[in-house]
Amino acid sequence: MEGAGLSIVMQISRAAHAKVNLMLSVGNALPAEHAKAGYHPILSWFHAIALHDTLTLARAAGASRYDIVWAEDAPRMSLIDWPLEKDLAVRAHKALEAKVGKALPVTMRLEKRIPVGGGLGGGSSDAAAALLATRELYELDVSDEALREIAMTLGSDVAFFVDTGVAEDVEEGGEEDEGDAERGHAPGAAIVGGLGEEIERIAALDDALIVIVPEFGCATGEVYKAFDELRAKETRAYEIERALAGNKGRERLTGPRETMVKGRVERAMKAGRLDTDDLFNDLDKPAFMAEPRLGKLNTTLSSICRTPAHVTGSGSCLFVVPEPKKVEWTFGRVTKAIEAVQADVGPCVAILTRLI
Repeated sequence: MEGAGLSIVMQISRAAHAKVNLMLSVGNALPAEHAKAGYHPILSWFHAIALHDTLTLARAAGASRYDIVWAEDAPRMSLIDWPLEKDLAVRAHKALEAKVGKALPVTMRLEKRIPVGGGLGGGSSDAAAALLATRELYELDVSDEALREIAMTLGSDVAFFVDTGVAEDVEEGGEEDEGDAERGHAPGAAIVGGLGEEIERIAALDDALIVIVPEFGCATGEVYKAFDELRAKETRAYEIERALAGNKGRERLTGPRETMVKGRVERAMKAGRLDTDDLFNDLDKPAFMAEPRLGKLNTTLSSICRTPAHVTGSGSCLFVVPEPKKVEWTFGRVTKAIEAVQADVGPCVAILTRLI
């Protein structure tokens, strides 16, 4: 092949974008007899944002080498204290090697900007970027579906980021703006269901977003434990109420609220922008139970900004959707709210970004 004059790609760099859950409906934990017992089915509106890590891969002559660092412009840096073999990008590379049955030696450099433990999907996005970049670097005959199958073994969010679609082309004769290159690597917005394997791509929006990053993270397991406890209390109260009414009325929904999520997404698509009052997250109260500081931060932001603050994923990051003509004003209010609550919740960082 080389003798035929075909060039071999030696290095690739990809933007690994963060995501927000604009809506997140969570169902009851799957029963003991299920293969995924204890996991929770979801229905969620996933949307990529401009904030991203940068993954650079180069072909290596010997064994693979991995370097994970914080980018100089990262909004919040924390210790990179996990073993390399547990990093999702490294695991993704090794999983692809196992899939094709041969070594694919690389030099990997991952520059992180997405905060760890914030519900923004940084590790999942890095894993997907590693799968896509390695496939391209070695020109592997591995389908998108095969990559998604690998992704599901790494984590429930990873498959969302395995998207080879690119942004719409700039109109002929038009000029690219500075975000066009980023959009080419961003996964398409999607309604994600099941355990992350059901992905329905939809049109993207471009609203401004203010992401608030506290210094603490939220443990996903603790948040879901609080969710189960809260759901059990609600179910008991419902059953008592229904018994007193002679078991009349509709049965309580135990799965994600598909009709509500899809209806609100359709409304946003028609409007061409977000309505912050339509957004919700079934994990917000459980996250506040697991981490009371997050509840304090959320309440203060919502009050001072005069608009709801929303949890993404299982926390700890929050986001605010400013009105188009009040972006700077809202960012100022977010800054004021952070200052007001800093003594109680610790330092936070506000990031002005956008849906992409």
